[in-house]
Amino acid sequence: MISESLPDLREYRLDRPVELDAVLLRIMDQVTRRLSADRCTLYLVDHARNELVSRVGILPELAEIRLRIGEGVAGQVAATGAGIRVSASEGGARILKRIDALTGYETRNVLAVPVRGSQEASRGVTVAVIQLLNKADGDFDAEDERLLDALAVQVGALLEASSLGSQLHPGQRHPLAFRFNHIIGESAAMQKVYDRTTRAARAEVTVLVRGESGSGKELIARAIHDNSERRDGPFVKVDCAALPESLIENELFGHEKGAYTGADRAREGKVETAQGGTLFLDEVGELSLSVQGKLLRLLQDRAYLRVGGTRARKADVRFVCATHRDLETAVSRGTFRNDLYYRLRVVEIALPSLRERGGGDLDRLIDHFLFTFAQRHRRPRIHLAPEVRPLLHAWSWPGNVRELEHCIESAVVLAPGDVITPDLLPFSEQLRAPAADPSDPSLFITDLRSLREVEGAYVRHVLRLCEDNRSEAARVLGIGRNTLLRKLKRAVAQDEPPGTT
Repeated sequence: MISESLPDLREYRLDRPVELDAVLLRIMDQVTRRLSADRCTLYLVDHARNELVSRVGILPELAEIRLRIGEGVAGQVAATGAGIRVSASEGGARILKRIDALTGYETRNVLAVPVRGSQEASRGVTVAVIQLLNKADGDFDAEDERLLDALAVQVGALLEASSLGSQLHPGQRHPLAFRFNHIIGESAAMQKVYDRTTRAARAEVTVLVRGESGSGKELIARAIHDNSERRDGPFVKVDCAALPESLIENELFGHEKGAYTGADRAREGKVETAQGGTLFLDEVGELSLSVQGKLLRLLQDRAYLRVGGTRARKADVRFVCATHRDLETAVSRGTFRNDLYYRLRVVEIALPSLRERGGGDLDRLIDHFLFTFAQRHRRPRIHLAPEVRPLLHAWSWPGNVRELEHCIESAVVLAPGDVITPDLLPFSEQLRAPAADPSDPSLFITDLRSLREVEGAYVRHVLRLCEDNRSEAARVLGIGRNTLLRKLKRAVAQDEPPGTT
């Protein structure tokens, strides 16, 4: 039976931010060995360019091969959706000599089969082609083709479980591009992030990921772990901003029995839980000075004490930390230890905000989230009205990728029909409001008041429009958050009657 001899490809989990080429290469290597072939290539269909592009393959001479749909054996499989076997006796007439000339490789026989989509948007459509070259003991036969067809079903399921799923359906507007699974973007700023993430994953160093809230710091931390030698160990997160100072030390290091009232048994901390893996300290800039000192000793000595303990325990842990704070300012003010700061930033990865990444990345993310949530919520035909995309580009995305993700999912769920209209965007009214003419006298139909009073009233008005989101109000006003807080405090003081405290 075919199923009995079929390798199980489910071990290649694509629900994590792994480097996709590396995983796909391991899969193709397993397929090559199972069918006793000399070489194997996975071609993906680039719908935007109507081409096949080799993303991974056992072909060291070329980094990439592009074929027109219908060109060569793989191109014919993509065009017809049917598998093709070419024997050594007929190979001369059907094998694409252009590629052999580029590689210096002699192709004798070929087996190529389609990988078909199973999701609503690509069901039955060829999304990729697996091509094997030069069987070790003769020509590929019908049994080989049946086995490769069965493997292609598994490969298709893996591709659609990855972030490639949003790029492999007909109608895709953007050329095929990816690096890390579930991390979308091709801008120059993100390419720098990818390069640093790849290098950091290969080394046992402490990494500091910096960026605004919602920009994807945890995804980068997971990518470092999932592409490192520690990938099979645990990835343990500690949210330093969510825990009160009194619990942080216990959360990190655990405690011994009797360490304090109520400690009726020993408990391991997150450092111990993360043994052999990665400990991710999110918002590390929120730690108090006393906990910072203990973290510094942990980083220096790779040892720690449980609360109430006397025996030092070794920490076989890789540290990745993240913050949106300006640590340099915190160091100058004495709220963050200078020595810890330098221990944390052995390798630093600065994650750009969404507005810094450019319109190309924004479009890719919009299309990715729209496809993902349309599939998840069973609304395969839903699409954006023509006027919606310009509004999405006009917004500054203070909440970054997380805000965009929630915005698109909300619109997909709430749309009464198959069209997402501007009214489903939470910020549409702010963007569509006409700009005020400063020469219009109706702007000043109010009693004469001091500039300070008018300013205070307007600041509070903007804050109400922003639903009391002070960061967003500061952005709209074009001032810093601390400046906004000072203006609000002054406005409140003006409202208080004399003699109040």
